Amino acid sequence: MKKKLTIEQCANLIDHTNVKAYVTKEDMKTLCEQAKQYHFAMVAINSGQTAFCHSLLQNSEIHTGAAIGFPLGQMSIQAKVLETQDAINNGADEIDYQLNITEVKDKNWTYVKDEMKQITDLAHKHGKICKVILETCYLTSDEIIKICEIAVEVRIDFVKTSTGFGSGGAKEENVRLMKSIVKNQVKVKASGGIRDAQTFKNMLACGAQRIGTSAGIQIIDELEKEAVDGCIEIEVEA
Repeated sequence: MKKKLTIEQCANLIDHTNVKAYVTKEDMKTLCEQAKQYHFAMVAINSGQTAFCHSLLQNSEIHTGAAIGFPLGQMSIQAKVLETQDAINNGADEIDYQLNITEVKDKNWTYVKDEMKQITDLAHKHGKICKVILETCYLTSDEIIKICEIAVEVRIDFVKTSTGFGSGGAKEENVRLMKSIVKNQVKVKASGGIRDAQTFKNMLACGAQRIGTSAGIQIIDELEKEAVDGCIEIEVEA
């Protein structure tokens, strides 16, 4: 079916991202100003930048999103929980955490669920949105399915494809697979390698409901050029 979106509605689906190791305060100021100008959903940042970005985004509708356990996820549950609490204390509105892929590969699903539940429960206790990053480039289809089933059980807000630091980013087939499992119970965020308007539209067509990208401005500028009466149409898969 066809879905019509205004340019502003498209912008509202984008998490404007800068998680580079060498960001400066000026980079963060620019990121936040751009987010306000384009009406993006969120700025996606490393958790150490949370307080600064939160201060810049006060009195705006833009969320501050903190990356937790980023980008490898190779730390204890307790460490991730502490980082989550610290980010929330510093003004985070949304939490994007990287799961522990070692435990996934060992099929330690009890651990994966415990980690997801502790972080999700903490975020929800404070009224915050929580996303789990799968890093799908390292996972089999069966592993993606199992994580998504756990996500539905835990009632996390989003399952997310990638950090952007792995060997590959978002792929349409993985977004489609994730959506087929979580259906409308959990949302899907596509991130990693989404740098143009066509890829943005393709991800939405496959079922993504949020897009993480550092190329949000380029994407919106491209969409504006092809818009008819300020809107674009996307053929969304049923």
